Amino acid sequence: MQADTAQYLHLLQQLLPPGAAWPREPDAVLTKLLKAAADGLARAHNRAIGLIEETDPRAVNEMLADWERVAGLPTACLAGLDQTAEERRATLHAHIISGGGQSRAFFIALAAALGYEITITEFRPMKAGMKAGSPCCSAVWWFVWRVNAPETTVRHIKAGSGKAGEPIRSWGNERLECEITRRKPAHTLVQFAYGES
Repeated sequence: MQADTAQYLHLLQQLLPPGAAWPREPDAVLTKLLKAAADGLARAHNRAIGLIEETDPRAVNEMLADWERVAGLPTACLAGLDQTAEERRATLHAHIISGGGQSRAFFIALAAALGYEITITEFRPMKAGMKAGSPCCSAVWWFVWRVNAPETTVRHIKAGSGKAGEPIRSWGNERLECEITRRKPAHTLVQFAYGES
């Protein structure tokens, strides 16, 4: 909870002993002196609150670059992308919460943490007993999977989430492709399909 100078002034005045030598009137010299000290205490209090808020990678502002450095960001494939602060926070959060995995659920959750809604299609070679209408693939398709995403992902900036000069909205799926390709199992090939598939 944020504090103001008046609250700290009241606290400092409560510490004074009783008596006429310790005036509490607003125009008293002692009150003005205590008000100066209270202002510094209130600013220190509010900065401490701000520091606590910076410990959450989803809400970090001032220390975003430090968080990214510790997390090893930006990765080589993200280095050239012009990302908003909101996108950088989403990427940071995705890196921190993802312990790794190879399941469909892992990649869908990773995409969701980055702000994308996707589905995944896995391919299987044709064999006896498969349903009519199933895709007819050769054996190499065991190692191919497809990420189905919206054709254009548009991200709108949220009030208070960005800094001056950032675009109000951005679009594209480079972050999605980069993060999934970087984490895909090495023996697989991932395809990306946009729009209706």
